[in-house]
Amino acid sequence: MTPDQFAPIAVRRDREIYAADGGWFQARWHFSFDHYYDPENMGIGTLRVFNHDTLVPGAVWPMHPHRDVEGITYVVAGAFEHADSLGNGGVLAPGGVQRMTLGSGALHSERNHSQTEPMQFIQMWIMPDRRGLPPSVEQRQHTVHDRHNRLLQILRPVGTDGTAVTVHQDVSMYASRLDPGVTVDHAFRQGRGGYFYLIEGDVELNGEGLTTGDAAKILKQGLLRISARAPSELLLVDTPL
Repeated sequence: MTPDQFAPIAVRRDREIYAADGGWFQARWHFSFDHYYDPENMGIGTLRVFNHDTLVPGAVWPMHPHRDVEGITYVVAGAFEHADSLGNGGVLAPGGVQRMTLGSGALHSERNHSQTEPMQFIQMWIMPDRRGLPPSVEQRQHTVHDRHNRLLQILRPVGTDGTAVTVHQDVSMYASRLDPGVTVDHAFRQGRGGYFYLIEGDVELNGEGLTTGDAAKILKQGLLRISARAPSELLLVDTPL
C-alpha cells in the first residue's frame, strides 16, 4: 500500500472538542450545536451533529421538537430510554442503535433509565435526501460479540441489503471493538469521506496515533486503516461530501 492510497485525515484531539456541562448532563459537541457556533466546524458531508452525551442517574432530556433530520443514537454505556410523540418507547443497552426520522416534525425525549448509574450515548444528525418525510423510528440492539474485531455496519441507506438500521441518505455507519494488535480497513469511494471517533482506547489511524476521545475527519477517497494498540471502541461514518 503506497501513501497516496490512504485517505487524507484531519485529526481532532479530545481537548479541542467543545465541552458543555448542564449539571444533570455533560456533553462533547463535535460540531456547532446549540450555543456553540463555529462557522468552520459545521459538520462533514451530510453529518451535521455529533454529540457524545452523559446523563446523570434518572435524568430526562425533556420532549423537544425537530424536523427534517435523521436522528441517529448509539448507546455507549448504561440504559438509554426513548419516548416520542408517535407513541414509541423502550430501552436500549450499550451497542443499541436507533434512527428517528424527524421529517415533517415530531417530538422526542431521552432518559437515563437507571436511577443509580450514569448513561452515555452519541447523538448524530444526518441531513436526509428529501424534506417532509413521515416521522418514524427504527432500532436494533447489537452485542460486543457482534462488533468484535470487525467493522459492524449499524446504519445503511434505505433500499440496500443488510440487517442494519436504515437511513434516508446515502450514509453508512460502523461500530467496532478491537483487541490490541488487530487491524481493520475501510475504503472510501470517490466523492466520499467521513468521520471517525475513538470512544475509548488507543489506535493508529493512517499512521496517526489517537487515544480516547480523539476524532478525525476523512477528507476524501482512499483507504482508512485502523490498528488497535489497546482495547478500543470506535464509530466510523461514511458519507457523500
